[in-house]
This record gives sequence, C-alpha cells and structure tokens, in this order.
Amino acid sequence: MTREELDILLQDDVREAIEQNIDNDPLKVALNTKIPHSREVATQIKYLQRARHKLPRLYQARGIIPQRAFEQSSSEECAAQKHLTGDKLLDLTCGLGMDAAAMASHFKRVVALERDPILAAITSENMRHMGIENVEVVNCSAEEYLDSCDEHFDWVYVDPDRRGEQGQKLVRLEDCSPNIIALLPKIWNVTKQLAIKNSPLFDIEEAFRIFPLSQVEVISLAGECKEVMIYTPHQTPTLVAEAIGRGRYEVPRSDIDNTPTTEEFTPDDYHYLVIPDVALQKARLVVHALRGKADVWSNNSFGFARYFPHDILARTVEIDHIAIFDIKALKRELKGKGVDIIMRDFPMSIEELRKRCSMRGGNEKRIALTRIAGKSYTIYLK
Repeated sequence: MTREELDILLQDDVREAIEQNIDNDPLKVALNTKIPHSREVATQIKYLQRARHKLPRLYQARGIIPQRAFEQSSSEECAAQKHLTGDKLLDLTCGLGMDAAAMASHFKRVVALERDPILAAITSENMRHMGIENVEVVNCSAEEYLDSCDEHFDWVYVDPDRRGEQGQKLVRLEDCSPNIIALLPKIWNVTKQLAIKNSPLFDIEEAFRIFPLSQVEVISLAGECKEVMIYTPHQTPTLVAEAIGRGRYEVPRSDIDNTPTTEEFTPDDYHYLVIPDVALQKARLVVHALRGKADVWSNNSFGFARYFPHDILARTVEIDHIAIFDIKALKRELKGKGVDIIMRDFPMSIEELRKRCSMRGGNEKRIALTRIAGKSYTIYLK
C-alpha cells in the first residue's frame, strides 16, 4: 500500500463508503462510479470481509488492512495464546499488530517496531480505532532500535519475516528477518525473557538445540498447525501441544517416552480409532500422550483403543471393521459413492485414492488408511 492509498482510506467519505458497503460484493463496489475512490473502497471491503472471522476485533473497528500484512498476520485466536505478562513488552516485528494488540491487555506498555513506514502508520491508526492506548508503534528496524536502546523490558517478542526476496518460504531462524540468532547478544541486553513465533514447519528439535532451556509450544486451530512458539529461558525444558478450544498437553522434555507399541497389530481387538490432534503429531507426542489409553505404532499414525479413551487431545471414532488394504476391493465397494477419507502415514494421497477408486467426496461412507509394521490397512468407520 502506498502513502497516497493510505491517505485516501483515512478520508471520512471513504470510511463512510466502506461502512455502507461492508456486506456488498467488492467487485460490484469497484465498478460503482458513485462511490468515492471505489477501487480502494472495494479492496478494503474485500479484506475486511476476509478478516471477519480471522481478525474480528479489527473487522469491528473497520481497520485498514493491506494484503500482504493480512496474509502474514496471526489470527486473533492464535494471538490470544501468547502467555506473556509484565510491565513492559518490546515487539521487534509488529506487522499488522495483532499479537501486540492481544498482549497489550497483559502489559502496562508495549513498544512495537515496524520498519515499513506505511505499515507502521496503518498499525498505529488501527490501534487507535480498536481503542488500544498502551501500544506505541515505532517506525524502526529491530537492529536500529536495539543498537540505541537503554531501556529494560520484561519480555521481548519477535515474529520474524519468513519470506525471502523472491517470495520463498523460510524456516531457519538464521535466514529470517531479523536474524534472531545474530541479534541475541543485543536482545539479552534489554531483557531476560524472549518469545519467538516460528513457522508451523519449524523443527521441534531445532528449537531445543538453539535454546536448550526453553518451553516449546505447538499451536493448532481447527485441525491445522498454526505456529511453533519458543519461550526462553525456562527452568525445565518443556514441550507443549495446544489445540485452541480443545485442550493442552504439556510434558517435561526429559520425561518423553516415544517407545511405540511393540505387540503385533490384531485388528479385531480394537473398537475405536483415535485421531491425534495435529499439534500432538507435530510435537511428536502422539505415542507418549496416548500411552495407556490407545496403542500407537508411530507418532505419524493413528491410535487404536479397545475402550473409549477419555481426556486426550484427539478425536475418537468407533470402528466398524478393519481390513488389509486392497484397492480393487475398495473400488468395488465404494465406486461412485461419497467417501470421507482420512490418512496418516500412508503411501498414497487422498486425491490419488479417489481417482483410482472412482470415489467422490462426501459422507456416505467414512474410512481411514494407515500403515502398521509395513502393512497397509483400511479402517471402516461407523
């Protein structure tokens, strides 16, 4: 977004036009010559409509939303999961400011850095519209600010930019911007506690390799892994899987036992399929978390239970029967039917299976597929 576009969006008649057309088709708005600056109005309506569920607070305030910042922004539900409190917080990479806005309720003062001058102006304006008065947005890079900072903060928070110059996704902290590893000496000059938000692709073991004394949290929402948080230092190295709205599983790293079930898989013994939340799977805690409640042969697979398991971070479905995977038999049984398919640790994609068996998406039938001890199985679900 350019400065000119921002100035347009701050005009009273443009804000009024956005409000009046907030539920309308953005394409029709863009073509309506009676609407002032219809193209800019339409673009904002488009992203406000998309933000209705992801960023409801910003939507209600009719905030200004640039495309790239929206795509990179945390959802408000994920932002609310940051377990930080104190008097002062320094956010090194503010962006659209949703994390800073959420954490502002737990701090007296938040200093949020944004190196892009237009985005810094937008975020400052959005904070005002949301009624947040204790967030100071500073147009400055993390490197510049830390070079001259003589203030101490209870926490430093950072969500590095994980897009390269060519738009490629970056995962390693050393490759992201700012380079947190290079900045660590300066960060420790202004705080004793650091929180880092990472890509859902970030490796758990890498987190503990870089920060041995830390709490690493894998966060999921609606069955999708959203982020990997590092809180450091932490007295006891701890691994956490948290499914927002569903539950949390926490274990000291030294206590983790990922020894899989060693007994032979006997399909007729099991009555329930246990589908671990993706947060457990990403954290490689499936085997440990389900121990004593379900048999698990791999952290990448399902659990199988004889009795209904309680108090687990997983979904449980009753099994009708289990058979050795036979694609010809599946095609005979399910050709032309609407089938809900779930897979874990299986050497074929859902799309390929549907195509080879001439199945449609739907819920006439439900099946799960996995591999155990080198054999592939089809689990028919009730």
